[in-house]
Amino acid sequence: MQAGLGRKTMHLEENATYEEICAQLKEMYPKFQEIKGGWLLYKSSGGWGSRKLTLIPPDESGYNAKNLKTATNGFKGVIYIAPLQIELDTTALPPESESFNEMPKEKCQRCGVSYPLLILTTHINTCVTSEDAEQTGDEAEQTNDDADQTSDEAEQTKQGTCPICQKEMSLDVIEIHASFCMGDSVQPLELNASMEEPSTSGVYVPLTYTAEPSNAAKATSMSHDWKIEPDKNKAASLYTKEIIHQHETGKSLLMTMDVRMDKEDQDRELIAFYKQNGIEWACPVKCKLQGDAAIGEGVTRHFFSTVIQRLQHGFNFNMGNTARTCLFEGEPGHLVPSSSQFLIESDLFLVAGRMIGHAFLHGGPRLAGVSQAIVHVLLGGSAETATVQIEDCPDHDIRETIKLLDGEAELGSEEYQAVLDLSLAWDLPGPTKENRKWLFERLLSHAVIGRRLRQLKQIRKGLKETRVWPLLSERKDVEIFLRENENSLTPSVLLQCICWPSDISVNDDDDDDNEDCSLEDRCRISWYLRHFIETASSSDLKNLVKFWLGWEVPEGKMVVEVVNSEMPKSSTCFNVLRLPAHYMHFSNFKDDLLMCIGTSEYGFGLV
Repeated sequence: MQAGLGRKTMHLEENATYEEICAQLKEMYPKFQEIKGGWLLYKSSGGWGSRKLTLIPPDESGYNAKNLKTATNGFKGVIYIAPLQIELDTTALPPESESFNEMPKEKCQRCGVSYPLLILTTHINTCVTSEDAEQTGDEAEQTNDDADQTSDEAEQTKQGTCPICQKEMSLDVIEIHASFCMGDSVQPLELNASMEEPSTSGVYVPLTYTAEPSNAAKATSMSHDWKIEPDKNKAASLYTKEIIHQHETGKSLLMTMDVRMDKEDQDRELIAFYKQNGIEWACPVKCKLQGDAAIGEGVTRHFFSTVIQRLQHGFNFNMGNTARTCLFEGEPGHLVPSSSQFLIESDLFLVAGRMIGHAFLHGGPRLAGVSQAIVHVLLGGSAETATVQIEDCPDHDIRETIKLLDGEAELGSEEYQAVLDLSLAWDLPGPTKENRKWLFERLLSHAVIGRRLRQLKQIRKGLKETRVWPLLSERKDVEIFLRENENSLTPSVLLQCICWPSDISVNDDDDDDNEDCSLEDRCRISWYLRHFIETASSSDLKNLVKFWLGWEVPEGKMVVEVVNSEMPKSSTCFNVLRLPAHYMHFSNFKDDLLMCIGTSEYGFGLV
């Protein structure tokens, strides 16, 4: 704007010629007269954020009003002027320039010069009178003199400690002294630095140099193991454990949820927690359920399970005239971020990125069924190389319109008009026999990816804030999203993780329920549980694991105990499932177990 450029409005006659358009441009933009070597006009392709510019081709006689009106659908949008062979001069124009004649002006109270209101704010911050300049120069000279004097005094007074005899002396002579000093006894070489430097976690810690390798040095030497580990799951585990270890002394994150509140208020608490800025998400996590006596690691697992479940199926509050607010929409296996502008402006996809990265960093559940084209672009791939499927388009009306171009069948008049309307709305040409396949791919790509670039940018930012991005960018084989066919839990996977009751008696002095049970009872109840696992659905198995551990991710050691009690119980912190020994029929055992595991969503299933 200060250079006399920027956005302005021009009124054209319907029959305006190329010469008349040039004359108006020169009148509006004085620097337009300096353009040599030709220029062209462009229009924006629509959308949000950064936009691609499309060339407006001139007629044989150059640009005219009719040509521009057709290209811009009736002068809608903004037209951009781009010189072909020179760069525009962007230096600020003087306030008396003709470009500012129609703008309202006010006088600067310091220098007395009139400036346009749009520029006056910037001028006030930089306005310097001759008296101010002289005063500033004097102050700068005085400051430099004081700084020189202070540095000289500091150099003279710097003291250090001899690492051998521990005596203080000037740093100028400490090296020579240490070369000959024998001290009273030979001590390990240790030098404590007097200055402090910022650590990677943002906390200032004193540096200590010792002859033995420190823990930090060992951690550094192990820091690249995850890059060369052939197994992708082990690589992810090494990386996340290292990040957690680096921040284990940081300030703990306290996450609270009141289970006595309704689901809508609970979900709003989740959103409010992950909307906080300036949080170090790799720090230790402490979770508390108000209204539930459970404590410990099981509560943390329950919290992460709830977070991913809400991302998967939607939050229980109304945003956008819907009963549930879903950040991801579409078919299972083809989920894409919602195109709701309200959700984008609310930064809820930044929240989603933080949730996904935070749960992954702490070994929690992963979001499943996201479109592979979306995952490809999210993790740094190009939209042009993404394999987009028609099922990835969540809007069925748009999907049916795009499918009209798939094949060789000739389009009817209504079908042609539907495709044409969609193409023009997205700044694409109408369908022809020659561009039919190309247009199909472009429409599908824009419907799935082009309309969701801002959402992906927010999710990517959230992943970076949780410190999982280096792993995802370095190890392309590590999957932070589960495929839909990997989301189901099978009996074989679960059975491999279970530690069955042995013939050793179960003793627990703190619980009268845990009296010794006979070997016959243990074998019978163990068979009931195995039979339940082998015949249960994937959703029932997930509920069982969630009741058992606090989340639906099987651990390496899941303990089964057979005890004297009324109903099944679990100790999520210790990965223990306690089953009553009194069942004599599988049907009774199954009914009670299904009833108990169905309560895991509301707490910890203690019936």
